[in-house]
Amino acid sequence: MVNRLHTGIDVLDRKLGGGIPEGSIVALSAQPASQAELFLYELTATRGTLYLSLDRTAQSVTASIEQSPASTGDPTVRHISGEAPLDNASKLVSALPETSNLIVDPLDVLEAQEPPSRYRSFLNDLQNHIVNTGSLAIVHCLDGRSVPPLRDTTEHFADVIFQLETTTTSDEVENRLAIPKFRGGRAPTDIIKLDLVEQVSIDTSRDIA
Repeated sequence: MVNRLHTGIDVLDRKLGGGIPEGSIVALSAQPASQAELFLYELTATRGTLYLSLDRTAQSVTASIEQSPASTGDPTVRHISGEAPLDNASKLVSALPETSNLIVDPLDVLEAQEPPSRYRSFLNDLQNHIVNTGSLAIVHCLDGRSVPPLRDTTEHFADVIFQLETTTTSDEVENRLAIPKFRGGRAPTDIIKLDLVEQVSIDTSRDIA
C-alpha cells in the first residue's frame, strides 16, 4: 500500500481517500486571476517545502505566505531567473530531501523552453526524484490567455490534475474544482464548490454539483 501524503486541505484529503500517493506530481491548473495560490500556501504547512518561483521574487513570495490568513509553514523559497531556468530548477530539485514538498510556480516558464526534448528530460528527472524521495510535487499551471504548447506534455506526466475554474457572476465569485486524473487511486466524479476567501474549504451555502 502506497503511503498517502496530506495536502493540508481537509476537504481534498477526504475526497482523495487520505491524500495524494507519495511520489506524485500534481498539476494545479487555474486562471491567473484566481485564489489558486491558497492551495500552494496551505501545502507548506504539511512538511518541509521547497518553493521555486519562476515569476515573483523570493521576497515577494515569502511575504505573501507570511501574510496569508491560511495555515502555512516556513518553506525554503528560491527565485529562478536568468537564461537557463531548466538547468537552475534541475539543480535545486536534485537536492530535495526525503518526504518533502516541491512547489513550482508557475510552470509556464519552464514549459516555454526550447527544445521540447529538454523539458521532457526535466520532467523525467523530476518524476524520478519525487518517487525516490517519497515526496510530493505540485506544479502551478496558469490557464490564462495563452497556454504553453507543452501543456499536453505536462498533463500527461502529471499523476494528479486539479482543475480550478473561477467565474464571476453578477453578485459573486464562484470556484469549482474538478479532479479528472488521479493515478494510483480513484478520481472523484463530482465537481467541488469551494470557498476561497481565507483558506480552501467547501462552499456549504450551495449543493455540491
